[in-house]
Amino acid sequence: MSGGGCSIVWFRRDLRVEDNPALSAGVRTGQVVAVFVWAPEEEGPYHPGRVSRWWLKHSLAHLESSLKSLGTSLVTKRSTDSVSSLLELVKSTGATQLFFNHLYDPLSLVRDHRAKQALIAQGVTVQSFNADLLYEPWEVNDEQGHPFTTFAAFWERCLSMPYDPEAPLLPPKKIISGDLTRCPSDTLVFEDESEKGSNALLARAWSPGWSNADKALTAFINGPLIEYSKNCRKADSATTSFLSPHLHFGEVSVRKAFHLVRLKQVSWANEGNRAGEESVNLFLKSIGLREYSRYLSFNHPYSHERPLLGHLKFFPWVVDESYFKAWRQGRTGYPLVDAGMRELWATGWLHDRIRVVVASFFVKVLQLPWRWGMKYFWDTLLDADLESDALGWQYISGTLPDGRELDRIDNPEFEGYKFDPNGEYVRRWLPELARLPTEWIHHPWNAPEYLLQAAGIELGSNYPLPIVGLDAAKSRLQEALSIMWQQEAASRAATENGTEEGLGDSSEYAPVAFPQDVQMDEDIEPSVRAEPPRNRNHLPGPNRQFEDQMVPSITSFVRADDDETSSDVRNSAGESRGEVPATNMNVNMNMDLDTGNPGTGVLQTTRTGPNIPPAHYNFTTGVYNGAEDSTAESSSTTSRRERDGGVVPVWSPTTSAFSDQIVGDENGVGASSSYLPRHPQSHQIVNCQQLSQTG
Repeated sequence: MSGGGCSIVWFRRDLRVEDNPALSAGVRTGQVVAVFVWAPEEEGPYHPGRVSRWWLKHSLAHLESSLKSLGTSLVTKRSTDSVSSLLELVKSTGATQLFFNHLYDPLSLVRDHRAKQALIAQGVTVQSFNADLLYEPWEVNDEQGHPFTTFAAFWERCLSMPYDPEAPLLPPKKIISGDLTRCPSDTLVFEDESEKGSNALLARAWSPGWSNADKALTAFINGPLIEYSKNCRKADSATTSFLSPHLHFGEVSVRKAFHLVRLKQVSWANEGNRAGEESVNLFLKSIGLREYSRYLSFNHPYSHERPLLGHLKFFPWVVDESYFKAWRQGRTGYPLVDAGMRELWATGWLHDRIRVVVASFFVKVLQLPWRWGMKYFWDTLLDADLESDALGWQYISGTLPDGRELDRIDNPEFEGYKFDPNGEYVRRWLPELARLPTEWIHHPWNAPEYLLQAAGIELGSNYPLPIVGLDAAKSRLQEALSIMWQQEAASRAATENGTEEGLGDSSEYAPVAFPQDVQMDEDIEPSVRAEPPRNRNHLPGPNRQFEDQMVPSITSFVRADDDETSSDVRNSAGESRGEVPATNMNVNMNMDLDTGNPGTGVLQTTRTGPNIPPAHYNFTTGVYNGAEDSTAESSSTTSRRERDGGVVPVWSPTTSAFSDQIVGDENGVGASSSYLPRHPQSHQIVNCQQLSQTG
């Protein structure tokens, strides 16, 4: 087929045939060679975790089946360098065009730029598209043209954009296949023998694949969505959409979800169903948080590695691997925290409210390095997502202008009665506490001895005493903050020589090495594995086993809560939160694409230790600093996006600085920010079923 002029469609985290602009563009041009390149080495320390690889394996099989039904096959390649593999494919197929959809993490931005430059040099036309977001990161700016520095302002702008997100595309009717005889597929291995036992259980709770994702979206919209605002805080029932793994791998279109949910909103608004409207606003906000995670990663490419507020580099983290192990195993002595960590181990899933609880405990009470927790989430969550993970842990660590203050400790006991008022969640995952009355379920250390004996609980034996007392944690946090501010002040004084580095500059931040002896993918005996649920509405409790555990992989939107009960520890100097650094720094990264999750990337800054927070890395970022991309076609980044191949502006860190003002409303966009009152044209939403076919 060496002169056939076919097109290569490069699949990454867009594993669907519906609303896939790159695939649609390829189909319009004629013959198509669909390709997936598996290059985990490009991801460095953020090699996909066990359950992420399990999901990817099945999602690709589902995509392959769909492509075959349309007339072609998926070519899979095992590689250590995606760009080299693409060049080889171009040579073997005679392709004249390459189409792919955008990713926004640092590694992918650099890798995509390399691919465009290399392929264009070979005479190949390259076009890329938005298939992952409602709006591209460079489309959403304030009135001065600068990136927003708080989620509330960002999402308010998204909801008031002068044009709606693109309507979703239907799948092609047929795909004309290119000649695949000269580019045979490689066999991709996503799991080893030791992992198959654990992975087999995941299929009882989850169904990867784009058509399954579509069914899950439809079921959620026609079911739990209407009571989402009422039930989403409950940790003990299946009240969330469970769409985040599907969204991460691009099995479901965010645009389709947005448009379908808005159609429901219009219907409920016409019926006067305020509860339904409130639920829609809250669910759309969760979509907005996912959008914001990409926005943050694009504008602050080091956010997975370094705190956005520079003074946190002076925080004296507690480097205690025994604390870390107790947290991982669900043996901290705080029931809600322990239940969450055991659910994570057993199922690869965690309710977003519980993610906040366990992460806050990790950072504020145990004061462990936040990047350890971020990396553990990456290795254990089904929806492990570098950008969302970074946003969540930066938020918990108090390094976002609208994040939680670092001096705020949430009381796990109060959080327990808020999110698990009847104790059902704790009883499910901590069977040793199952017989304890609800009055004491979230603070068993206060229960009368006769009740503990009646419940078969021996604190310190079959259930641990609290690993750290909250009063001691408050005192220790106050001392740590005092040290941090003193060191920050000394650094500020030392740098007041016109260099404008110091506060807000974390370029010299040296992260604490991830524990060398922690085998995140270490398998354990099948007899001690907790069985994932057959149905997410009825989650079984795990078998009791307190050896070190291996975890799945996941990361979803972290939503702030509006009425948290917390303990505030103010620093003695009365300092307000420092500014987030201006991002006009030249980010120089080593162009070392060494591992890969198909579609996330991380800047390789000072990294010590083999395992670190979810990301994808190593590259020189100085290559992005203009307004033009290397795509063959150009388009304005301020006008309405072109569906036939938008241009990614040459990427460079922005020059605006974050404000040090803290947003008071943790909920960001609330019910008062309803989409409909400010978007009267919403009733004209096009039903995706009425769209013209693209094939």
